[in-house]
Amino acid sequence: MTSRARPDPDALLRTAAQEGRGQLKIFLGAAPGVGKTHEMLSEGRARAKVGVDVVIGVVETHGRAETQALIEGQDVLPRARLEFDGRAYDEMDLDALLARAPRLALVDELAHTNAPGSRHPKRYQDVEELLAAGIDVYSTINIQHVESLNDIVASFTRVRVRETVPDRILEMAEIEVVDIPPDELIERLRDGKVYLPQEATRALQHFFSKSNLSALRELALRRAAQAVDAQMLEHVRAMGEGGTWAASERIVVAVSELPGADGLVRATKRVADAQRAPWTALHVETPRSRTLGDDARRRIAATLNLAAQLGAEVAAVPAATILEGIKTQLAESRATQLVVGKSSRSRWFELRHGSIVDRLVRETPGVAVHVLPLATTPSDRRIRARRTLGGWGAPSGYAATVGMVAGVTALATMLFHILDLGNVSLLYLLPVMVAASLYGLRTGLFAGIVSSLAYNFFFLPPTGTLTVANPENVVSIFVLLGVATATSQLTSRVRAQADLAAASARTNATLAGFLRRLTVLGETRDLADAICAEVGRLFDARAMLVGQAQGGLDILGSTAASVVLETMEQASAQWALDNGKPAGRGSATLTASDWLFQPLVAGERTLAVLGLARDDGRDPIRPDQLPLLMGLLDQAALALERVRLAEQMRDVDAVRERDRLRAALLSSVGHDLRTPLTTILAATEAMERDPQADMLPTIRAEAERLRRFVANLLDMARVEAGAIALRIEPTDLTDAVAAAVQDTRRTLDGRAIQLDVSPRLPLVRIDPQLFHHCLINLLDNAGRYADPGTPITIEARREPQALLLSILDEGPGLPPGREGAVFETFDRIEGSDRAAGGTGLGLAIVRGFANAMGIAVAATNRSDGSGACFTLRFPEALIVRASEEEAAE
Repeated sequence: MTSRARPDPDALLRTAAQEGRGQLKIFLGAAPGVGKTHEMLSEGRARAKVGVDVVIGVVETHGRAETQALIEGQDVLPRARLEFDGRAYDEMDLDALLARAPRLALVDELAHTNAPGSRHPKRYQDVEELLAAGIDVYSTINIQHVESLNDIVASFTRVRVRETVPDRILEMAEIEVVDIPPDELIERLRDGKVYLPQEATRALQHFFSKSNLSALRELALRRAAQAVDAQMLEHVRAMGEGGTWAASERIVVAVSELPGADGLVRATKRVADAQRAPWTALHVETPRSRTLGDDARRRIAATLNLAAQLGAEVAAVPAATILEGIKTQLAESRATQLVVGKSSRSRWFELRHGSIVDRLVRETPGVAVHVLPLATTPSDRRIRARRTLGGWGAPSGYAATVGMVAGVTALATMLFHILDLGNVSLLYLLPVMVAASLYGLRTGLFAGIVSSLAYNFFFLPPTGTLTVANPENVVSIFVLLGVATATSQLTSRVRAQADLAAASARTNATLAGFLRRLTVLGETRDLADAICAEVGRLFDARAMLVGQAQGGLDILGSTAASVVLETMEQASAQWALDNGKPAGRGSATLTASDWLFQPLVAGERTLAVLGLARDDGRDPIRPDQLPLLMGLLDQAALALERVRLAEQMRDVDAVRERDRLRAALLSSVGHDLRTPLTTILAATEAMERDPQADMLPTIRAEAERLRRFVANLLDMARVEAGAIALRIEPTDLTDAVAAAVQDTRRTLDGRAIQLDVSPRLPLVRIDPQLFHHCLINLLDNAGRYADPGTPITIEARREPQALLLSILDEGPGLPPGREGAVFETFDRIEGSDRAAGGTGLGLAIVRGFANAMGIAVAATNRSDGSGACFTLRFPEALIVRASEEEAAE
């Protein structure tokens, strides 16, 4: 217990992950008004005096003069103004604080909920981003805002706060408790130093009673002690330090298959509650555990489930002996107290085997050992008798041992004329070593006795009897028996260690393979089916994964499609989901169910429950399988959480894209509808004032512009909805280009169009109407962005595997890197005064229609740098061959 241990790789990795991150310090108080903000500002001012770059991100003074005085002279970051639903909110400017990048930031009220529109909904999430950027943070919090203590505080204060902080934030922070006696806090409240007088009177009658403040004070001190203890334990594990290192108590209870172990668990729960200490229920898996019957395994499972129900951490440790397993767990958990049970043993048993309790007291210095009696009944004695008889090994092992001794005797008889007695005795070590290695210690001892008798009977004079004539040969017999015993013990121990190593390797390989199969899946249903299939295969049981849905429970996956949730199973699964604890067969809750439901917990949230059942009616899980199941559940919960977060990110991306499109649509509609409507109204008013005014061309042009805009909106809706109906037919590109040019003459304002499209080009299989829309939008785009008076060129050329149709303009061209972005919905070229005349829909419609027809569209700048070039590429599959044209004619 005091020797230096090997550094924990996981603890080292967690420590390494903190490199480069900022440090968090939390000033924890029992209630408002104890001076948390005052203490934070005082320490920040002290750090600034020694040259540390300190910035106040946000501080709430609540009108307290002494707090306001500490802010004077310090660097205070201006707050950001956010508006939502007609109201203005002042919040910490996270982006400005990150850009300022101080060494230390003071951020008050860690549990604060940010105003709508902030990057993060909670202030502690802002702090996490600051820490990730390498900025140290000082912050404040009251004990009632800690998530795990929220219910406890509400139970005696009758006040439930809605703003909470996850416990993980406190676990990674340095905690300083800001504490004053309840009487002094009440006096401050009466003096108006905490709340306004009318609010103070109401608070004294409810939350700020002396009993409430005393209880809150104790909670704050105990929570701080737990955080310090956890951080210290993490440090000593990372450094490989031995010893207990306990800032608070940690308790381990050792349970066995004997009746009465559940009483040990309940007694340990009472001790842990009295000391507010974490505790662990331990079962040691030894080679002897393989001989236990179903009833014994069922008792162990029930005891461990009871411990889990009562809030214990459950551990099953493989070891060669019970003593080694307990010592290993004590060292791993840095436990300060051990609870064990002692059943009545005969004096002869203790003389032969010794007392585990006595050895624990001698070999675990620094650990308080609590010994509770286990009442012994006749049934207990029968259990031990069966276990002892079962430990002697199988009869086949003894038969094989006799056969090996007989074989060695025959071999020694044949070689006796060339061997002396000393070498003959060495031959008998072979069956001893083989028997101990294959069949265990007792079989090896039996081999040693039989070998000694055979050696005496067949080779020591007078042969044929067990009489020893020469006293020197008596020494040889005892030496042979002693060597056989020592060899049996050593080989048996090596075999037990090899079995434990093999079991550990199998468990690690199983977990690694399970995780590897889950990481390649990205959908919840596929992941649930994989989890059920793997767990069902490993434990030879039926499995189903159940989650919460709007209408009740939902079977996310199962090993068979016929699996259904009966009434009892629904109750068990719902209880496990609601409470995050096992329920059903083999647990301590709703045991009438045929299924055992185990929760999959990630963080503080139960994601789903895994149900297991056997067709033969036995318990789904044996005690020795529990550690493997717990590891699989942890891996499955992480995989489910990963998929859930990925789905949420996809939803967030979809919402962001929808918001972007909505904003762009409003902007586009606001301009492209208002401008022509304004022109039409102005022209109409002019005609009313002067009937002779010829405003019809203007009205017609603007009406055409409106019609084109509405058509583009409808076409874009068809593209987004995937509702494009194709009418493919062979089409002549020359005719298609001529029709598009004719329809855009008016919108191009007489701009010259140069055609380089040969009439000898082959026909292409396209939808003529959709292709006409593509050409019109491309020509309209070219006319808008080309320099005034410059021509637009349309050219087509045949390539070996494709046909290319290009539209070229002479103008500013496309910004570098934006060639592909111009096809996005509502995208316009920034900085161009001509972009205001477009909707940002035309090129998106071109891409949607072209892709639907199998045409590739691309945008580049011209090779001579004088403008932009938009190219439609018709693959070979769309080109009509000459033989097909002749057949059509």
